Amino acid sequence: MCIALLLAVPAAPVHAQGTTRAASGDTAERAVAAALRDRVGGWMGRVYAARGYRPLWAEDGRLGPAADALIAALDDSALDGLSSHYGADALRDEVAAARRAGDPAITAKAEIALSKAFTRYVRDQRRPRDVGMIWADRSLKPKRPKPEAVLRAATFPRSFARYVTGMEWMSPHYVRLRALMARARRGDLAPDQQRRLRRNLERARLLPGPWTRHIVVDASSGRLWYYEAGEQAGTMKVVVGARETQTPLLAGVVQWAIVNPYWNVPTYLARKSVAPKVLAGRSLASLRMEALSDWSAQARPLPAKSIDWHAVASGAQEIRLRELPGRGNSMGRVKFLFPNEEGIYLHDTPDRALLAKEDRHLSNGCIRLENAPALARWLTGKPLPSATRTPEQAVALQVPVPVYLTYLTATESKARVAFRDDIYGRDAAGG
Repeated sequence: MCIALLLAVPAAPVHAQGTTRAASGDTAERAVAAALRDRVGGWMGRVYAARGYRPLWAEDGRLGPAADALIAALDDSALDGLSSHYGADALRDEVAAARRAGDPAITAKAEIALSKAFTRYVRDQRRPRDVGMIWADRSLKPKRPKPEAVLRAATFPRSFARYVTGMEWMSPHYVRLRALMARARRGDLAPDQQRRLRRNLERARLLPGPWTRHIVVDASSGRLWYYEAGEQAGTMKVVVGARETQTPLLAGVVQWAIVNPYWNVPTYLARKSVAPKVLAGRSLASLRMEALSDWSAQARPLPAKSIDWHAVASGAQEIRLRELPGRGNSMGRVKFLFPNEEGIYLHDTPDRALLAKEDRHLSNGCIRLENAPALARWLTGKPLPSATRTPEQAVALQVPVPVYLTYLTATESKARVAFRDDIYGRDAAGG
């Protein structure tokens, strides 16, 4: 009996104490919310009103770690190339005073100050710079966001503290490069390398944060990433443009997956590669190619014998050639189209050996994918159709997805800032 009582007695006080702490926290949060309701207005008031004036920066009535993360970022705003003064010292004092006092009104005042500093900093950080990006879809060209949009976006993630500490309004590539900037500041990076790192950071500034569903292709490392809901959903190797046929800095919107595609042979390859083979005795049929009358959708097939292959080989005549769909087609099973004047797209490839190479700058500018079926499933929500002879099956994406082709040479090696070879010469040129 006595033993049973000894074992049972502690349970009730612990539970009651936990309940009391939770109730106390709820009461404190409601008190801060009431103080906010009396003090906040305008665009900020609309954001807080939409969440019932629940505080963002205060947890259980006390300012949490997100406040410290913001102040640390403001202290280091020079890493972002920002010269503005954000009043980090005054904000630090205000946060400390609110924590000491434990007064809802003082906490609400600090909450408002933190939100103002946050929105100003994010707006400045996201302000775009010209790095030579081609905006194939003009709607993707970034603008300095409005304050209300900045703060409202921060209210959607489940963890506001994680959003702030992880700087999740910026691309993970930007956050990584910013950390390299901090390391370079503490080390002995030469001035020209510091400028090179800064150019990398400015390219990454144009990329969206992980809460935007999008694809990033880095033509320096030969890798692709895709993101949604605040997370990296996948990554893979890619083959990108060679030094002579570079993959451009380009942003567009993937709208279609084309299953069992043709490959339209670039005119320079028709001249340099196909015409000499035909003149040497190969037939177009043996190359699994056909000639067409023009580049329109109504083009008609041309007999190979009607073509002046000497004129094609010399460059005096241009001809449209396309490789027929099938297992050996250069596009593989699928290609993903995003309208652009550079003729760039993402596609599968039958040449798997190229993906095993460390240096994958080997294509004519387009991006060859290590795992096209995985990307297709992520983009369309379903697997690729089974093998079929029907060419050019168009699968429209229910929601088009932005794709950003960038060039990030900065990396790290043995805890030091390092750089991959500037294959395209863009770091040296400042583009």
